[in-house]
Amino acid sequence: MSYEIKSDPLDDSFEQAADIAELKAGMADLKAKLDGAAIVAGRPALAGAKSDARAPATKAFVDSYLRGGVTAGVEVKAIDGTAGGAGGYAVPREIDATIDDTLRAISPIRAIANVVTVGTSGYRKLVAAGGIASGWAAENVARPETATPTFVEVAPPMGDLYANPAATQVMLDDVGFDLETWLSAEIATEFARAEGAAFVDGDGVGKPKGFLANPVSTAGDATRAFGTLQVLPTGVDGAFPGATPEDRLIDLVQSLRAPYRQGAAFVMNSATLSVIRKMRTAEGAFVWQPALAEGRPDTLLGYPVVDAEDMPDIGSGACAVAFGNFRAGYLIADRHETAILRDPFTHKPFVHFYATRRVGGCVANSEAIKLLRFSAN
Repeated sequence: MSYEIKSDPLDDSFEQAADIAELKAGMADLKAKLDGAAIVAGRPALAGAKSDARAPATKAFVDSYLRGGVTAGVEVKAIDGTAGGAGGYAVPREIDATIDDTLRAISPIRAIANVVTVGTSGYRKLVAAGGIASGWAAENVARPETATPTFVEVAPPMGDLYANPAATQVMLDDVGFDLETWLSAEIATEFARAEGAAFVDGDGVGKPKGFLANPVSTAGDATRAFGTLQVLPTGVDGAFPGATPEDRLIDLVQSLRAPYRQGAAFVMNSATLSVIRKMRTAEGAFVWQPALAEGRPDTLLGYPVVDAEDMPDIGSGACAVAFGNFRAGYLIADRHETAILRDPFTHKPFVHFYATRRVGGCVANSEAIKLLRFSAN
């Protein structure tokens, strides 16, 4: 004999109310925890506290690989432009961007030249040497064929730029030591020093070809061969002329065609600039003028002056002053990857950071750069 026991609806309602109350209590507790975490995250850091707002990839690269030599999870990329088998550890974009900003700030020629980013070991550019002919015609008149321009291939010589700063293991173990900032500054400073010299007078063998390494001629733009820079002699061997020396600078400016003078600049070293700063016009005004506001360049005859220490001093036959539109005249090709190899073995107790970057450069338009040569003719 069986009995059927039915639940009391009143008891069921009490049990459901208890379950709902328990669920609400759990949700309220979870909300309180989330609100507390948000408050802690949004609270300003106390004085002396160090916040870490780096991207996860940058944090892992600095803390794991650079400090401890742990390679797990670090991106590996080829650093050899000719063989992909050679490997290195590509720095994160944040560090690479810091290096780029520093290079633009302290590398004199890079700051005024045309910089392109390439994804391979080489770069090619076609330049119309003869220009493109044009003409006028009425609405109902046939258009004759124009002259075909002559194209010249410009291929900047490239080389591996490297730096090898070192730190002790004690420095790396110190959590207060800002390894990322120190390493970026060291690499950028060494890169800027080396490439600054190459962009001025590099021979193009395993490095960029500097604009002073190009052939020169006193011929004008109409008759000078492509790739040959025009030089203007001062008329005195190894010096400015004694009377009205500023006239040679004016001749240098006017030798540059008008389209290029927009954005042109003087390039010289400090020793040459010290001589020019003392020049006065017939009315007694200095030809060099200091900047009127912070962050603005000094000017010479109304054009900015770039202080490049790798330019030669005034001397017999030296091309100590350059003037031109370097954004149109000089091309820098960057393979936009800086790779770092950590070496704790070669020079104990120091840990070396071997950084490499592929850079090329050459004159792209020989009409856009003029040189002042300190010679009689």
